[in-house]
Amino acid sequence: MTLAPSCVLVERPTDYADVLARHGTRDQARFFLAQRDIDLADVEERHLRYQETRTRVLGAIPSEWRIATLARADLDRFLFAEDDIIVVLGQDGLVANVAKYLDGQPVIGLNPDPDRNPGVLVTQSPDAIGDLCADVFAGRASVQQRTMAAATLDDGQQVLALNEIFLGHRTHQSARYTLSINGQREHQSSSGLIAATGTGATGWAQSINHGRRGPIDLPGPVAPQLAWFVREAWDGPHTGTRLTAGLVDAGAALTVTCELGEDGVVFGDGIEADRLRLDWGQRVTIAVADRHLQLVGE
Repeated sequence: MTLAPSCVLVERPTDYADVLARHGTRDQARFFLAQRDIDLADVEERHLRYQETRTRVLGAIPSEWRIATLARADLDRFLFAEDDIIVVLGQDGLVANVAKYLDGQPVIGLNPDPDRNPGVLVTQSPDAIGDLCADVFAGRASVQQRTMAAATLDDGQQVLALNEIFLGHRTHQSARYTLSINGQREHQSSSGLIAATGTGATGWAQSINHGRRGPIDLPGPVAPQLAWFVREAWDGPHTGTRLTAGLVDAGAALTVTCELGEDGVVFGDGIEADRLRLDWGQRVTIAVADRHLQLVGE
């Protein structure tokens, strides 16, 4: 017997659900927010609008399909199937959160609040979900393959990211390491470095690039390149500032050898809780990932 198509709805708690979980009751939540000049009614109204949108989305997915709902906090414990269709309902960052756990599954990003969410990755209207599911299942959906970044440790551990990889000290203090790229090598002391994809080029990387005397051309979302930047490099007796920015093409790599005795970390997309620890002498290779985010509707 052929199984029905499978759809996984990924979401995160609303602000109202978060504050209610922390304070226990609606009255306590209202009191807490009132001390900060925030009206609970506004927060609750956004929550109710989201719930209405969520109900419409679930109702528009074909009734014969298998449907699972997944909270962001449970992403690292969920086993995605090869034939899953992923529906992300929420902010752009939620797409980045789920991307690292996928391997070729199509992702439909739905924007439940266009007035508050830019819609860079959640590009679709929730009202279009029925047609989008049908198009994906029939193989006629437009899909954009967005480049991802990978940081691979010399012991085989790996971090994937849709936006950017960060490498440095756990608390963003000065980090010492040796950076190697394109046959060039330099000892450095800095507040860490990032390597961003074209998707991430609209965020942290763009901010760093704008502050440079000589900004570089950042890659586009599907370009097989990463842009890398060293943050606040210090020119000292044993450290230099010659290699502070550039591009990593597909097939090339940026290599970093850690010179921190402790608290060296590497993580992706700002998720510090999902970091890998770096020991002194450990080598990290940062490159374009073999995987791509398959974003529907671009």
